[in-house]
Amino acid sequence: MTEERVFAELQSDASTLHESIRMHLERNFAPDARKYLRSFSSTEAAEFLGLAPGHLRKLHAEDKIPDVPLDERGRKLYSADDLAQIRLALARTTRDPSLYLRGRVGSEPLQIISCVSFKGGSAKTTTAAYLSQWYALHGYRVLVIDMDPQGNASTALGVAHSAGTPGTWEVLLDGTPIAEVVQDSPEAEGLHCVPATVDLAAAELSLVNLVGREQRLKRAIRGYLAENEVDYILFDCPPSLGLLTLNALVAASEILIPIQCEYYALEGVSQLMRTIQLVTDELNTDVRLSTVLLTMFDARTKLSAQVGEEVRNHFPQQTLLTLIPRSVRLSEAPSYGTTIFGYDAASVGAKAYAKAAAEIARRGAVGVDESRGE
Repeated sequence: MTEERVFAELQSDASTLHESIRMHLERNFAPDARKYLRSFSSTEAAEFLGLAPGHLRKLHAEDKIPDVPLDERGRKLYSADDLAQIRLALARTTRDPSLYLRGRVGSEPLQIISCVSFKGGSAKTTTAAYLSQWYALHGYRVLVIDMDPQGNASTALGVAHSAGTPGTWEVLLDGTPIAEVVQDSPEAEGLHCVPATVDLAAAELSLVNLVGREQRLKRAIRGYLAENEVDYILFDCPPSLGLLTLNALVAASEILIPIQCEYYALEGVSQLMRTIQLVTDELNTDVRLSTVLLTMFDARTKLSAQVGEEVRNHFPQQTLLTLIPRSVRLSEAPSYGTTIFGYDAASVGAKAYAKAAAEIARRGAVGVDESRGE
């Protein structure tokens, strides 16, 4: 079978799958569902803004910040745009605008994080999407690059990624600047995403014959950063080792591995560690494994505790203190076309991801070793 025929069949199968998913979404989700689910309560909004709920109410009463609409029960509901406008209003009235318009300061490094796992179902995409939205909701400038042909991160962040939509394929294969294909995510102000389409499934074949194929994403990132300010960049990688994952590892400064608290998840970690070692030896001496996140932790089972203990023994410095529990809300959120922070920001799963994001942010600012002593 020729390369052209393989490519054509992959495109045909991918297009069929994408159309089935699109029809499913149209059947099950009302056009205005996303708008409602993306609103936050006063308590949630105060947490994202770094304010006490009582202080937020006081600012509204004194007309120091923009007002927001009420629901049928007379409660205030805040959209992502509302949070952004309130941040701007607060920044104009304080001596230190950085309290509300956050960003890297001083010598804080740009965190370019590859979310990698060779084990499917490890919450890799969920982690990349939820961390990125949490940072953006707290005022940081975030870029997500979807490297997975399935495009689940693009779906989670609400950006278009139907077949033919410019995205990661054009960046890697055609050398298109990221600025020309990046989309604003409706999930939060300052959250941007380069989408992955079904066309990316054939990228492995097309990249093989290109010169400097492992460095193409790194060059694209360098060009984007020359003209745009970003605080966090996250890559959602496919669950396999190939040129897409390799490009993400070469372009990254840090590697985040989500590990499902089940036995089979441990088997893929050793293979992944060998790959990371090869990358650090030959292609990117600056990248490091900074974070291991235990996901789908079930406190009712001994297995979860045993897997968690085993992981902490192997990665004592890198494993986060925060555990992501098994949660019905985490499972439900994608089916409603939103992230956990848009679906239920008060849920156990949302709070766990918020703690994990804050822990990663602290580590990026002070270093892994110091963070363990906090």
